[in-house]
Parts: sequence; C-alpha cells; structure tokens
Amino acid sequence: MTDTELAPDDLVRIPLGDLPDRLGSAPEGLTAAEAADRLARNGPNAVEETARNPVLVFLGYFWAPIPWLIEIALVLSLVLRHWPDAAIIGALLVMNGLVAFYEEHQAADTIAALKKTLATSARVRRDGAWTDVPVAELVVGDVVHVALGDIVPADLRILDGEDVSVDQSALTGESLPVARDDSDELYSGSVLVHGQADAMVIATGAASYIGRTTALVASAGTTSHVQRIVLRIGRLLIYAALVLVVLTTAVSLLRGSGWLSAIDFGLVVIIASVPVAMPAVLSVTMAVGARQLAAQSAVVSHLPAVEELGSIDVLCSDKTGTLTQNRITVGEPWLAPDVSAERILGAAALATQPGSKDPIDAAAVAAAPDGLDAYRRTAFTPFDPVTKRTQAEYETSGGSVLRVTKGAPQAVISLCETTDADVRTAAEEAVTGFAAHGDRALAVAAAEGPDAPWSLLGVLPLADPPRPDSAETIRDARALGVEVKMITGDALAIGREVAGQVGIPGDLQDARRLPESVDAKTAVPDETADLVEEAGGFAQVFPEHKYLIVRALQSRDHIVGMTGDGVNDAPALKQADAGIAVSGATDAARAAADVVLLKPGLSVIVSAIRLAREIFGRMTSYTVYRIAETIRVLLLVSVSVIALGVRPVSAIMIVILALLNDGALLSIAYDRAKGADKPVRWDMRSVLTVSGSLGTVGVIETLGLMWLAWTVFGLSGAAGLLVIQTMVFLKLSVSGHLTVFVARTRGRFWTSPGPSWLLLGAVVIAQIIATIIAATGFLMAPLPWALIGVVWGWSLLWFLVEDQVKLAAYAWLDRRRPRSPNLGESAAIRSVGRT
Repeated sequence: MTDTELAPDDLVRIPLGDLPDRLGSAPEGLTAAEAADRLARNGPNAVEETARNPVLVFLGYFWAPIPWLIEIALVLSLVLRHWPDAAIIGALLVMNGLVAFYEEHQAADTIAALKKTLATSARVRRDGAWTDVPVAELVVGDVVHVALGDIVPADLRILDGEDVSVDQSALTGESLPVARDDSDELYSGSVLVHGQADAMVIATGAASYIGRTTALVASAGTTSHVQRIVLRIGRLLIYAALVLVVLTTAVSLLRGSGWLSAIDFGLVVIIASVPVAMPAVLSVTMAVGARQLAAQSAVVSHLPAVEELGSIDVLCSDKTGTLTQNRITVGEPWLAPDVSAERILGAAALATQPGSKDPIDAAAVAAAPDGLDAYRRTAFTPFDPVTKRTQAEYETSGGSVLRVTKGAPQAVISLCETTDADVRTAAEEAVTGFAAHGDRALAVAAAEGPDAPWSLLGVLPLADPPRPDSAETIRDARALGVEVKMITGDALAIGREVAGQVGIPGDLQDARRLPESVDAKTAVPDETADLVEEAGGFAQVFPEHKYLIVRALQSRDHIVGMTGDGVNDAPALKQADAGIAVSGATDAARAAADVVLLKPGLSVIVSAIRLAREIFGRMTSYTVYRIAETIRVLLLVSVSVIALGVRPVSAIMIVILALLNDGALLSIAYDRAKGADKPVRWDMRSVLTVSGSLGTVGVIETLGLMWLAWTVFGLSGAAGLLVIQTMVFLKLSVSGHLTVFVARTRGRFWTSPGPSWLLLGAVVIAQIIATIIAATGFLMAPLPWALIGVVWGWSLLWFLVEDQVKLAAYAWLDRRRPRSPNLGESAAIRSVGRT
C-alpha cells in the first residue's frame, strides 16, 4: 500500500516497525524530492478555507419569501409609475438587507480560527539532515522532532520518545496531561508539556485529527427558529396574497375595470400582505438584546442566538474549564502514620524541578507550606519513564542530607521496602479509593540521609476541582427548566465524581456506547437518541461524539445549548441551537459559537437565559401584532372590493402606514418584558390563533366605521369615498398601535410590566403625525377634526373589545393543550405572548 491508501486509524494500529515501510519512508525520513511529490499529490498540511463573496452574501438576503413580496410590489410600483411608493418600498427593502447583513457577519471565520491553532513551522529530517520547513509542507512519512512547548504540527506516531507528556485538553477535553510512549499517537494541535520525541507523520490536513474536526464544523449548523418562523410567515403570506390578488383582480375585471386599474389594485393587495419591516424589527430587537447581553459579559456573534438562548431546554456542558477550574489541585492526602500534611506537601514540592511547566509540578508547588527556603538543593533527577518518579537531594540548615521523591504510586511504594507492609497495603487501597473518585494519585517518600532507606510519607490525590459557582449555576438552570448534561473527554470515574459534586442528575455514560462515526445526512438511530436523552452526560468523548449528542437531542425536538472551550467542541458548538464558548475558549471554539462568555464559569449563562426570554417576549409581541395587522388590512381590502365594490385605502396609504406603525415599533426592542420561567418556543398555532382573532375583529370594526360613514355621516360618491379612505387610514394607524398594547401581555392590557416610556413616546409621536397627515390631507383627502375625534373614539372603544377577544383566544388554546407535556414540548411553548 502507499501512503495515500491508508487511513489514519489503520496507521495507528500497525506495528511500529512496519510503519516506515507501509508509508514508503524510513527512520531517516524522506528525501526532498519524495516530499515534494507527495505534497503535489496529497495537498498541503492545512485546513482549507472557503471564502464567501460578501456581495453574494448581501444579495442572498433579498432571496426569501418576504423580500420576494416586497420586490414584486416594487416592480409593480415602477411599472405603474407610482414613484413615491417605489421609493419608500425600495428603501425598506434595502434597509432589511443592510440590517441583516450587518448583524449576521460579526463573527470571525471558523475555519480560519482552526488554522490558527496549528503550528507554523516544524523540525523535519529531509535528505538525512534536520531542517525547518513550513508546517503546510509536511507530508505523510516525514520524520519530525517535537520538544517541550511545541505544538504538534500533524498527526504523528512516536518513533523514539523521551519522557513525553502532552496537553490535549483543547482537543479531547482531558484535564490532565497524557503520557505518551514509543509507538503512541500525537494529535495535531496538542502541546508537549514534557520531554521530546522523534515521530513520523501519519496524517496531514483534512485527514488529521484537527482536519476531521474542521470537516464536522463545516457540515454542522442549523437554521434558527426565528429564521424558520419568518420563512413560514412569508410563505403563508405569499399564498394568501396570490389567492386574493387573483380573486380581487377577477372581480375588478368582471365589474368593468381596466387591466391597468386591476393591476394597480393588485399592488395595493400585495403591499397590504407584506410585513415589510418585520425582518428589520426582529433583527433590531435581537441586536438590542445582544447589546444587553454584552453588558452582562455574554457577547453574541450570531444574532438569532439571542432568541435560541431563551428556548434551550437542554444544556450540554463541557467539564474541563467550564464546570471545573482547568487547574490541577492537591486534595486531602492519605498520610502514613506519624506524618503531617505539611511534611508530605513540603516533600512533594521539594521533589519538583524549578520552573517546570508540568501541571502536576505546578500543583505540588502551589500546595507547598512555607519554610522550604531553608533547604539547599544539591542534586536533582528529573522524571524518568522507566522509574516513573522524580528525585531530589537537599542539605538542611543543620547540615544533614534529605532525599525526597514523588511519582507513580506503584513505583514509589515499591521503593519503600522497609516501610511496614500494612502501611504499604493501606497506601495501595488509598490509591484505589482516589481512582474510584476520579482522582490521579501521586505518592511521596523521603529518606533522612544519603544512604538511608526510603520511608513512605503518603499519597496525594490530584484533581481538577469544580468552579465554586458551578453547583449553584446548575440549580439555577434547572429552576429555569433547563436540563444540564456533562460532556467530557475525561475518564468515566472523573466525570461521575465531578457530576456528583456539582449536582448533575442522571447516570454519566461511557461514550463508547455511542456509534463511532456520524454522518450529518444520516438520521440518528432511535436507540442512540434514547440513550442520549436519558443519560446525565457522557465521558471519554471525541468531537464526533459531541456532535452526535447534540444531533440526537435535536432529533427528539430539544432545543440544545452547548458550552465548550476547545477545538474539540467546535463542531458541536456550531451544530447546537445555541453554541456557547466559555471564558478562555480557543479561537476555534469562539468562532464556531453563537455566544462567547467573557467571565469564567456558567453563572453568566443563567443571566443570559433570563434576558433572552425577555427578548423573546418582545419578539412574540411584535409578531402577534404584525400578523394581526397584515390580516386586518389584507382581509379589509379584499372584503371591501369583493363584497362592497370599493377600495378602502390606496397604495400610498398602505406604505405610509408601514412607515409610521413599524417605524415606531422599532422601539419595542426596548420595551419592558417579563421572561417566562420555562423554556420558550415559537408556537405558530398560538401566534396565528391570537393574531387571527385580533385581525378579524379589526376587520369588523373597520367595516363598522365605514358603515357609520355611509349611513350616519352621509359620505357618498367619489368625494365621500376619498374621505372614507382617510378615515380608514387613520383608524388603521390608531388601532394598529393600540393592538400592540393588547398583544404585549397575555392578561389584561394593563398587566405588569407596563410599556417602556420609549415605546409609549414612539407610539404617541407616530399617532400625532398620522393625525396631522389626515387633518391636512397630505397625499390623501383632508379629514375634518370632528371625524378625527370619531375615529379616535371608535378605535379606543374597540381596543377594549380586542383585549377581551385576546383573553378568550388564550383561554380556548389553554383548554386544548396537553396536560403533561414532555421536555421537548416544554410548558414554555405555551408562553408565547406571556409576560
């Protein structure tokens, strides 16, 4: 076989002695010519980056149902030479695109961030000599040298290693450094924290560990729920507009209207059916919410995540650096008889190499008591993979010799031959007990004199402790209806111990129970989804597992939040409905995430979820209002033409209404709102039922006003119809904004919290402008002040009726909902419109 025919997993399993031959290489490495040939055939050792044309991205925002309707209205306005209509519609169309483009493209490119995690140059043996080459030029079969502090440049297998220990927490989530011996694999992107090694490259670029992670990131992703809702509303309105345009046009033609007049009125219907400012208002609402979240140290990089945060009912939390401190500490030691904790901690620190970057050495030094300056080091033996311990010799202030050693328990305990057998047995039992709790053990011994026998001092447990606020945060999350699952690369025992300490319910499972591979296009098996849904979390996971876990939960209709900080978390962060990169996360994790936390710990998430639910309340209030108004105008126009043979409003009136009403309602982004106490979801049945009820009542009240104008006020003929149109315009403007105050609460319109002063002020100003337009007759017939008073009084009266209709609609919905919804049908689904 050649190097191009072997998978990385195969290359890990074959005997080390056969590896060079199978790769067409040698222990001395490749020649420059062979390397160049392989580079040309297999490509560079780099993560490919697919650049997107920003112009095409911007134009993409004009290709969706609602933009289509706006564009049709724009074309018709231009054909009919309605220049004011065309100018206003065009401005709204461009504004929607600009807002979406600006808000959606603030995050850095995920693939570029993954590339930053790789080394830039590598020490390679070519033509029998060592040389430095760019990492991108490494090929399978190359022999490289890695030393302390180096970033592993590709997937390697160690040929000859000396005391190798690697930190791969950013890749696999393992909190402690991992020892690596000859023949073992080193993942690209991990960091050597101990030793050095010659190794052979077995995978580069897309075939490497980090490359496979990148492929998952590229395939991951979901369409946000707010985007789906806007698309559904857009499709619904397209169908309604097409039906009503055909119907009203046919009626107009049958009644003798010309084609030009029929098309002119079709323009009115289309404009009436388009919630032109809806995408912009929702985007601004989320943008304002994003700024509020940023003030609480949660930076939003993907705008729809503001809504998704309030919807999540399952939070998949990484352990290392998220629930824990990502810092090894020394726990309560097991002590040999007559040995104090100060003595064993001091001995462990003395057996540490000064300036060592090893996390275990750092933990030993951090736990050391005062007074060690009295010892003068005379000899030091670094960690030896054979003896599995370090050793130091000191001269005390009294002139005596002290020898200390620390290392693997079995090595240190066997060294203490003169220690009582019962003590050694007790030490071994302590090591087993520490392991059962997921702690690594470190044995310490000392000898008083150059030739004195070693005496066991005790065993130190090493652990990555939970953050102080993790347990409280998980309790708060559960109180908000969010189930927390731990997802970690650490051993099962460690994961279970931490899960118990922070209060995560359910049994942690071994990730080996999950399928080894996952295809983004393949449905998650039911048995896998069952396992993931029931488990309290998983240990010993790889990136493929995290990604699969998120997809499995999503297949059961859960809205999934995923926290993480490493490269290994990037695919799952991107696939999750709300990917959350915690403080100190890698570039890859931050780029793949929707939300980046600036403060350590998860407590920020609880505040972010509460605030996101308030934002969701504002968005649903606006959506109910906007659909109600669209139904109100669309049905009014259609019923008036078909049943009464009159046009209640002109195209320019519809455009002015859109500017006044939706322009003022941009301020709803700053409205006061009370977040739900459970996860929230878009429930289109509730939205359409409530908005449909309000819209239908609005049609009845407007038709009633037109009847009054005809019968009571004697408005008839062409001139009278123009005045009636102005009355209808003002009525739609006034009652439209009053509908906002009906829609923003589930209870009576005066239910707390009251509207913000900004919303009230914007509505008042908009209605003053609408009243002045009606009174002065700007682009329409002028309306006498007496009739203006009638319109206002009529609107206020029906405002009370609308509020009662809303209560009846919610009561009807509540009677038809399931009594015991599952988690995927959270009670928060019912919170649409609730404050």
